[in-house]
Amino acid sequence: MDTKYIFVTGGVVSSLGKGIISSSLARLLLSRGYRVTIQKFDPYINIDPGTLNPYEHGECYVTVDGHEADLDLGHYERFTNTETTRANNVTTGRIYQAVIDKERHGDYLGKTVQIVPHITDEIKRNVKILGNTGNFDFVITEIGGTVGDIESTPFLEAVRQLRWELGKDALCVHLTYVPYLRAAKELKTKPTQHSVKLLQQVGIQPDVLVLRTEKDIPVGMRRKVAQFCNVAPEAVIQSIDVPTIYRVPLKMHEQHLDEIVLEKMGVKPVGEPDLNAWNRFLDKIESAEEVLTIGLVGKYVELQDAYKSINESLFQAATYCDRKLNLVYVHSEKLTDETVGDYLKDMDGVVIAPGFGQRGTDGKFVALKWCRENDVPTFGICLGMQCMVIEYARNVLGLKDANSTEIDTQTKNNVIDLMEEQKSISNMGGTMRLGAYDCTLREGSKVAKAYGATQVRERHRHRFEFNDDFRERFEKGGMQCVGENPKTHLVEVVEVPEKRWYIGTQYHPEYQSTVLHPNPLFVDFVKAAIEYGKDRKK
Repeated sequence: MDTKYIFVTGGVVSSLGKGIISSSLARLLLSRGYRVTIQKFDPYINIDPGTLNPYEHGECYVTVDGHEADLDLGHYERFTNTETTRANNVTTGRIYQAVIDKERHGDYLGKTVQIVPHITDEIKRNVKILGNTGNFDFVITEIGGTVGDIESTPFLEAVRQLRWELGKDALCVHLTYVPYLRAAKELKTKPTQHSVKLLQQVGIQPDVLVLRTEKDIPVGMRRKVAQFCNVAPEAVIQSIDVPTIYRVPLKMHEQHLDEIVLEKMGVKPVGEPDLNAWNRFLDKIESAEEVLTIGLVGKYVELQDAYKSINESLFQAATYCDRKLNLVYVHSEKLTDETVGDYLKDMDGVVIAPGFGQRGTDGKFVALKWCRENDVPTFGICLGMQCMVIEYARNVLGLKDANSTEIDTQTKNNVIDLMEEQKSISNMGGTMRLGAYDCTLREGSKVAKAYGATQVRERHRHRFEFNDDFRERFEKGGMQCVGENPKTHLVEVVEVPEKRWYIGTQYHPEYQSTVLHPNPLFVDFVKAAIEYGKDRKK
């Protein structure tokens, strides 16, 4: 069949969960045997979120082909088990950059370049790229922001045009909010009505309404919304709060969202989606009784979206190991030699988070020293791995001034150094080592045993690397360099074999962890933490 395009828009307020609804619909369609992908259009002028502070935008997700993307792409991959690329995340900045490059090249033959048709045509081209080249049955496109935002206007105009051009091969799902006023003890539909009217004013009639709510919306109220918004009553669906986002696909299926979408797009629904594996995961969430306590040490802990993929990877691994995850956020700037024991003594395992810059690294060194000396299962990721190396050099190898040149450019023992190819780079955006790279693991190492393989492929996002000049000294001193890039021989993984589980990875294994395929390294870390927890309680 021809590729069909589903557009997901939002109204009233941001952060309603368009990404979760898009991912849930994709999961249902995938479970029916269709080929599905999701893309996100972000209406900010940055080329990508790679240079945005986590306080501004949360986690920066990295695709297999090295694109720095919105964190919603992490949800897409975790729900769909399908890898994303740069084509799955497009910003206003990317659109304008492409149009300006074409104008400079002379592609428009001297015409005046305008929002319509040139910007909207470029948006439409990006919508269709996945359908034209990816061999997908359905392309779900999430439009960032809310209807009424001036930044979203060109995207909505492009959606309006595509719906006319594609006919039944295009459909709009609009997510909106039904607030509950506690003082009046009433749910209010007026914000939804206003949101739909704004969408209609730009020429888009939603086919399906999804109402985010904290309270059950009565059938009569949903009929009222349908009547005022020109939507079929059965196509008004509620998305009520649930204990875990992974239950949303089932809630959507209970209200026949997947069947409604298929029927409206001229596809006859056959049978039921195969959600057996998904349901087994949910059963494990609900049946787990024993608690696993993991400490996450970082400098953005007050903003949990900064570590979204790590949080979810730990949750997935704990669930498959029949444990309830109790994730404790520990601010690295609060850790000193005097306080670290109080913060970490009740942890079954500790993750040292990734990041950039000097702030918070001293606390990470303190945490690593305490975990190493007390033999607590410890997982260092990216900067966390680099801090592992520095702490070990200082306190085990006796290199007291050991450091990263990111933190101290004058250090004589630069055990972590700027990659050679990075030294001539001045632009900040999109210039790091990004995307998936091969890694060869040492036979018999803890990491190779965790993966059950000696060849893996994981995603990177960094400028600094383990300095190979110090490799022999670390190996003799007990920290083994057990993973390396087969082409460059750059060190990717370190471990201390004599410890229970003390491993650092230069790459980000959290980007490769999904609901149906949790990353083996996180699963192995959780298993080690469970065993340590048992011993600690004895």
